Amino acid sequence: MLRALHRVERNGGAPGVDGMTVEELRPFLRAHWEQIRKDLLQGGYTPQPVRRVEIPKPNGGVRHLGVPVVLDRLIEQALLQVLTPIFDPHFSEQSYGYRPGRRAHDAVRRAQAYVRGGARWVVDLDLDRFFDRVNHDMVMARVARRVQDKRVLKLLRAYLNAGVMVNGVVVETFEGTPQGGSLSPLLGNILLDDLDRELERRGHRFCRYADDCNIYVDSRRAAERVLASVIQFIENRLKLRVNQAKSAVDRVYRRVILGFTFLPGPAAKIRIAPEALQKAKATLRDLTRRTRSQSMTSRIEAVNAYLRGWIGYFALAETPSVITALEEWVRRRLRLCLWAQWPRVRTRYRRLRQLGMPEHSARALANARRGPWRMAGKALSWFLDKTFWRQQGLGSVTEQYHRLRAAW
Repeated sequence: MLRALHRVERNGGAPGVDGMTVEELRPFLRAHWEQIRKDLLQGGYTPQPVRRVEIPKPNGGVRHLGVPVVLDRLIEQALLQVLTPIFDPHFSEQSYGYRPGRRAHDAVRRAQAYVRGGARWVVDLDLDRFFDRVNHDMVMARVARRVQDKRVLKLLRAYLNAGVMVNGVVVETFEGTPQGGSLSPLLGNILLDDLDRELERRGHRFCRYADDCNIYVDSRRAAERVLASVIQFIENRLKLRVNQAKSAVDRVYRRVILGFTFLPGPAAKIRIAPEALQKAKATLRDLTRRTRSQSMTSRIEAVNAYLRGWIGYFALAETPSVITALEEWVRRRLRLCLWAQWPRVRTRYRRLRQLGMPEHSARALANARRGPWRMAGKALSWFLDKTFWRQQGLGSVTEQYHRLRAAW
């Protein structure tokens, strides 16, 4: 329980329906732990409903997240710590999501190995609202195969049936596991392990990350046959739905796996998916809006923080030219912001001269009538170059990329 408490405090997060914050959890436990412990041991503990939060999806629509109260987060984390060693060693080697010692990069590398081995077609499966449709009876039956303690089973069932608070009203839940709870990923893997075992039994090459599953085959005809049979298995045996509008059979280099795709050719180099790159640019565009009232130092700090996290994931890509181009694009965005801060001709002239620009060039640029984006291109790049921005504190995403690649 103490290890679970440290984890909950480290993760932080918003309060649930009772309004208790993570900082208030320890004092609450000091006052009430004996009664909570008694309820848990006697099988009488009742979880509270989760607070529903709607998160917009990048491609439209919303994702429903459930925010448990912090006490329930603590107990769920403790359960997860005990149940993971029981179930995880028996999961498929082709399952990568939410498992200790595994990550998305491992799934992408496995997919690359399949493509290099000759698989040129992929069956891209999309489960429709998977976490909202998990069948409680089916997942509990699979948990009961390895867990005999009736109190644990009763507590797990209570978490599944805790309900959701929507606009102040508690709505009962008869299916699904709330996204946001610690146990949901493990319970999802327990249910989808049946799919993994079926695909292994059929001899398919596949990799699954949570509810994203890609199956790699040699021909379009085989891929279409596999898609039809796997949909039948998922919907009849697991009582889940396949989103047939998003599921597809296609060439491997046309489909996205966890933010990446592959270049055509036998080497099948990993590259950043265009959609992921556009999403990054949209975020950076917002951080570097010239209308944002913010100092350049604060703006650069925000860009650095975002790019550090972004490249930490996307450094898996084997196309450094894309990273270099993104870095130059970011510098151009910052030049745009800087130019917008010099609205007058005399201000521009003075600033350009301070940067060491010859008088005739500074005068010509200060009086230029081109738009800010054009001015932020080659016209200003000679003096507001990489060295200048490094002096302002801008980190080099290209250097971070090569450093991470070397460490791997």
